[in-house]
Amino acid sequence: MEQDLLFRPLKIGAQVLKNRFAVAPMTRRSATADGVPTAEMASYYAAFARGGFAMIITEGTYTDIHFSRTDDDQPGLVNDAQLAGWKHITDSVHHNGRDNSGQTARIILQLMHGGALVQHTNQTIAPSAVQPVGVRNTERGGLKGAFPLPTAMTEATLATAKAGFIATAQRAVLAGFDGVEIHAANGYLIDQFITPHTNTRTDNYGGNDRNRLRFLMEVYQEIKAVVPADFIVGVRLSESKVNDLTYRWPNGAEAATAIFTILNELNADYIHIASEGGNWGRESLYADGRSSNSIAKRLTGRPVIVNGGMHNVSLAASMLSGELADMVSIGKAAISNPDLPQKIARGEALIPFDKRLIKDSLKLPAQTPQYGI
Repeated sequence: MEQDLLFRPLKIGAQVLKNRFAVAPMTRRSATADGVPTAEMASYYAAFARGGFAMIITEGTYTDIHFSRTDDDQPGLVNDAQLAGWKHITDSVHHNGRDNSGQTARIILQLMHGGALVQHTNQTIAPSAVQPVGVRNTERGGLKGAFPLPTAMTEATLATAKAGFIATAQRAVLAGFDGVEIHAANGYLIDQFITPHTNTRTDNYGGNDRNRLRFLMEVYQEIKAVVPADFIVGVRLSESKVNDLTYRWPNGAEAATAIFTILNELNADYIHIASEGGNWGRESLYADGRSSNSIAKRLTGRPVIVNGGMHNVSLAASMLSGELADMVSIGKAAISNPDLPQKIARGEALIPFDKRLIKDSLKLPAQTPQYGI
């Protein structure tokens, strides 16, 4: 059966995952005002582990106290109190995710810096002083209206931002995480370096594809140098942005080819291709039939995680059978079906996503999560 492909083990780095299902990172804004993870967050993540997901990628977590934090009530991992809160969550995931064979779910911390897309302050930094398109998220909290003009990063703020990623990855080891994912997608800081119109620098961090990827590559390499050998370090990329859903890489497949040819040098533990808005075909498929994930897999040879409507078993299985990807990540459908892998294994229908079901289905706190970021 086509679904059998989704239940085969997968090796990522030095670790073996029990199946091909991952929970996609989804912003929730449910930490304390000081960025400390809560007991409700532990319940939220444990539900996915109990439901059979092999890997759970957390919501974006800020990496320094200067300019990184993107939202009010966003979790961080920059101090001991936050570390203790996350340790409770990783312990809960590992306990609840253990199956009869002794394998358990893996939990990956997403490292996030908002850059120019910070919601809660007008003091922002970015690769270049380019005002973001669109407006701030007005669904809940934060400031309203247009994004401010960010301050172009100097050598000092570049170094500080990079150091934050490295230090947070080291704390993630202490907090019991199985790995980290570098958030280089959706329009946030590292994506702002990658994107030509938000990066007009003329130094070693701008001007061509290699220079625009330099910050990401340095962050990755420096994290790898300080974490244990079996600690997973992945990278998430996307074309569209939370503030610009229609954006695509200029020249499509050719741009993807250039980017992944360079990123091949990283030998990343995995590459995660995000589809903002949940539609893989619209977000990742090019006119010639190639896709960003298939190009990433062909050029890097690394495990590729694909996102965007992958709760559709036929679509998900086609990614694996066609050697277009190695794993699928699921967002909103996982909210309404925290036991999605188990339901698919039993041939049961999935519950359609409905925000009104969130609180009851996962016993989450009353505030409504934000999705797809």
